[in-house]
Parts: sequence; C-alpha cells; structure tokens
Amino acid sequence: MPADSSSPLSISEQATDASAGDDQIAIRRQRRNRAFANGLLGSMAAIVVGTHWVDNPGFATLLLRSGAEAGLVGGLADWFAVTALFRHPLGVPIPHTAIIPNSRDRIATTLGRFIERHFLTADTVLAKLRSVGVGHRFATWIALPSSADAIADTIVDALPYLIRSAGSPDLLNFAHRTLGEQLRQADFTPVLGRVLHALTVSGEADVVFDRAIQVAEKLLQENSGQIEKLVQERSRWWIPKAIDRRIAAALISGVIEVLHKLQEPEGDARLKFRKAILDLIHTLQTSPEQREQINAAKNRLLEHPGIQAWLGSIWTDLSELALQDLQTPSSKTRASLQRGLSLFGQALATDEAMQKHLDSALERLALYVVTWRGEISSFFSDVVRNWDTKALSDRLELVVGSDLQYIRMNGTIVGALVGCLLYLGTWAIS
Repeated sequence: MPADSSSPLSISEQATDASAGDDQIAIRRQRRNRAFANGLLGSMAAIVVGTHWVDNPGFATLLLRSGAEAGLVGGLADWFAVTALFRHPLGVPIPHTAIIPNSRDRIATTLGRFIERHFLTADTVLAKLRSVGVGHRFATWIALPSSADAIADTIVDALPYLIRSAGSPDLLNFAHRTLGEQLRQADFTPVLGRVLHALTVSGEADVVFDRAIQVAEKLLQENSGQIEKLVQERSRWWIPKAIDRRIAAALISGVIEVLHKLQEPEGDARLKFRKAILDLIHTLQTSPEQREQINAAKNRLLEHPGIQAWLGSIWTDLSELALQDLQTPSSKTRASLQRGLSLFGQALATDEAMQKHLDSALERLALYVVTWRGEISSFFSDVVRNWDTKALSDRLELVVGSDLQYIRMNGTIVGALVGCLLYLGTWAIS
C-alpha cells in the first residue's frame, strides 16, 4: 500500500530518493566525461606512436605528430592536476598532491568563515527575506484548503502522543511542582483588583448582581415552606402556628422587598453596592494585610487535597474525551482545526497589514539568529572537520568532478593546437 505523501516519513523518504537519484545522474555524467577525456588522451598517444612508424614522414605527418605530442603532454598535465586535487596520482605520495584530503581542516575553517562573512550578515539575510516576501507567500499557501487540511492532519496525528505523554505520572508531578510553586509565589491581589475594576467599568458587575438577586428571590420563593418550618422550630410553644406562618411570610416579603430595591439602577442600595466594590478594589490595591489574606487563602486552596484531586480528575477526563474524539473518523477536533486554519488563512491572505507584521517578526527573528553567526559558522566547520577525508574527497569529486574532466579535454585539445602552431612556426622559419 503506498504511503501517504503528506506524512513526514514519506516526505523524508522522497527527499532521500531524490538525493540518491541526483547522485546516480552525477556519477553517470562523471563516468561519461572521464571516459571521453581518457579516450581523447589515448587518441593522442596512439597518434604519436603511429606516426613514428611511418617511413619518410612528410609535412602532414610531422604536423599531426607535433600536435599529438603537445596534446599528450597537455592532457597528462591536466590529468595530474585534476587527480592531485582528490588523491595521490597512481597512488604515489608526491608532495602537494591529495590537496583536498590533506586540507580538510583548512577547508572547514575557510568554509565557516565564508558563511559567516558573506551569508550570515544582517544586510544579506534581510535583503533575501524582503525579496522573497515570506508573509505574502505564507498567507497564500495557508489560504489553500489543501494546506489547512494537511496542517490539521499533522497536528491531529501528533496530538494523541502529546496527550499521552502529558499524562505521564512523572510529567504530571513535575508540572504540579513547577506550576504549583509559581502559583504559590504569584500575587493574585492586583489581578483580582483589575478584574473587579473591569467588571465595574464595563457594567458587567451590575449584570452579575442583578442575576444574583433574581436567583436569591427565586430561592426564597421555592423554599418558603422550609423557612416557615424553621420559624416554627424556633418559636415558643404557646404561639399559634398561624402567627408563625405570618412571621415567616413577613420575613420573606421583607427580604424580597429589599432585593427589589437593590435592583433599582440608581437606588441607594445599588449605589452602596457600587461604592463597596470600589472600596474593595482600593483595599486590594493598597492594603498589605488584605493582600496577605487573599494570597494565604489562595495557597490553602492550592494545597487542599480535594482541590488537587479535582484538578487531576479534570485533566484525566479531558484527556480521555480528546483521545476518543481523535480516534473517530468525524473528529470534531480535526474539523475545528481545519475550519480555524482555513479562516485564519483567508483572513491573512487579505490582510496586508498582518502580512507586514509577519514579515517584521521574521526579520526580527533573522536578526536574532544572525547574532549567533559565529556559533553557526563553527557548527559548519565542525561538521566538515569531522567528515571522513575519503568521504569528503569523493563527495566533492562527485559534485565538481564531471566539470573538471572538461579541463582535461580542453587541455588535450589546446595542447594539440599549440603543438601544431609551434610546428608551423618553426617550419615557416626554417
């Protein structure tokens, strides 16, 4: 069954196959060019030998012999030069041969410095990023439905592993210790004060207060019988029950009347309520004693075994629900991710300002990376320095060896032409 082309493994395999295919093409090209260069050199040698067997050679024979001799010398010289780059010619350790294997460390250092000075500079990196237009390209790509589907599939495929890993007892204990310590050290008083201030300014505090009043009134009416029972239990034995019922009804009516007054937006009760909230906000922001009390209560809640067990059960339940959803073909998580990514891509594709912000963020990230150019160049140098010398030599020969064979061909042909010209010159003079 063929592998999914969108999976990371298949992409890696495709890249490896493509690299192997390129290497095979380079090897065939190198062998072809080397065979042609050797054949050309062999032809020169054959002409030299053949012309020496000619009795009473004439002008044409001597001209051909001179060109072949010079071509043979030129071809041999270039063969020696090309071979000396990668190995000792004929295996003989002649000085200043096998240049690349013997210069591995120097090549590594030079390559690292070259990358640092000419590639990892702020001007070069920023110019390349701006010419590419990463923000626009990314927006165009992520707006495609296939891109949103591929990203969502990748995230969904990774989520089960991440969720199971997060459920590890060791990881949960570590998170509990780390997060718990951070929460215990955090001061919640300013946060609580800002939340109350935001609720008051936005009017949400009045909405919450009205809702609380409605709930209180409803509870009073639903539990009127219980209130009557409590009044009777605390009343004297000689007081008639009808009086107790009237007292309970009066209490309920009075409380409901107070609640109704509290619902008046500009009533005295509501104004006092607002003033109490403002006083509480001021106290939270200025009172060290109040801050200590709230933080102490927060710490007691965090350390309570019941709270810890409740938080742990919430994570367990959410994890199980998420895993069950991810295993279904019509996963809501997958659909939500696809829809969210698609909407994000469509919005980003039409928002040039956001694309510019993305470009700016990438530029800042690139400038930060550039500050590490010394370490990056050292990384390249160390990688090359740790390569096997033969592997380094073979790799470089595979990359440029095919083109170097043209030097041998040109050396043989140019040598032959120079030999012919020299012979013609001496013949003309003589």
